[in-house]
Amino acid sequence: MSASKALNLTLKVWRQKNQEDKGKMDTYQVSDISPDSSFLEMMDILNEQLIEEGTEPVAFDHDCREGICGSCSMYINGEAHGPGRSITTCQLHMREFKDGDTIFIEPWRAKAFPVIKDLVVDRTAFDKIMAAGGFVSVNTSGNTQDANAIPIEKSHADQAFDAASCIGCGACVASCKNASAMLFVSAKVSQLALLPQGQVEAKERVKNMVKVMDEEGFGNCSNTGACEVECPKGISIENIARMNREYLSASLKTEDA
Repeated sequence: MSASKALNLTLKVWRQKNQEDKGKMDTYQVSDISPDSSFLEMMDILNEQLIEEGTEPVAFDHDCREGICGSCSMYINGEAHGPGRSITTCQLHMREFKDGDTIFIEPWRAKAFPVIKDLVVDRTAFDKIMAAGGFVSVNTSGNTQDANAIPIEKSHADQAFDAASCIGCGACVASCKNASAMLFVSAKVSQLALLPQGQVEAKERVKNMVKVMDEEGFGNCSNTGACEVECPKGISIENIARMNREYLSASLKTEDA
C-alpha cells in the first residue's frame, strides 16, 4: 500500500497587528505537508518557515490540542473549525484537503470577539457571562449534602451532561449570521437548570447571564441552526428553547412578586 501523497498548499491567512489595524489577507505557500498532520501542525510548519525567512509568525490560539480546551478558534474556508463535524481545529487533519488546494484562514468574526492579533480574538465576553451566573453557590458550613445522595432523573442527568460538554470555543457565535451567543449561554444555563443544585439561584442566573450577553454586543438568535451544526461538541439548540422558558418564567415571577 503506497504512502499518502504529501500536500502542496496555498494559504490565504488573515494578518492583523492589533485591534486598531485594518488587517488584510496574506498569501503563503507550504509544501510537503503530510496528510496525517493536524491543521495546527501545518500552521506550526508555516510559522517555522516564516521565522526562517525573517517574517513574523502567524499568531493563533492553541493549548491542549486534544479537542477539550476550545482555544483553537479558526474560520477555515468559511466554516468554524473547518470541514468535518464534531471536531475542533486541532482535531482537523490535512487529509481533508487536496494537493494544490487554496485554504482561507480567518479569525472569528463578531463584534463581541475583537481581534487581538492575526487569528487570535478576545473572548473575555464569555468569561463575563459565566461570572454573571454560571456557577452554584455552595453551603460550606459543614452540613453540605453529598451530591451523589441527591436523586436526579436519568433523562435530566443526561441532558445536563450534554449541555456541560460545551467548551466555550465560540464556534456558535462565529457561525451565526447575527453573531449570537445563545447556544453557549443556553448550554451553561441548562447545565444547572436541569439539576437540583442549580435551582436555588435559577431565576437570577438566567436573567443575569442574558443581561450580560446583551451588554457584550452579541446578536439575537437567528433560528437557522448553524450554531448546532458547527458546534464541535454537538450542543443541541433545544437548550436555547429551555433557556427561553427559564427566562420567561423568571421574568413573570419577578413581576408577580
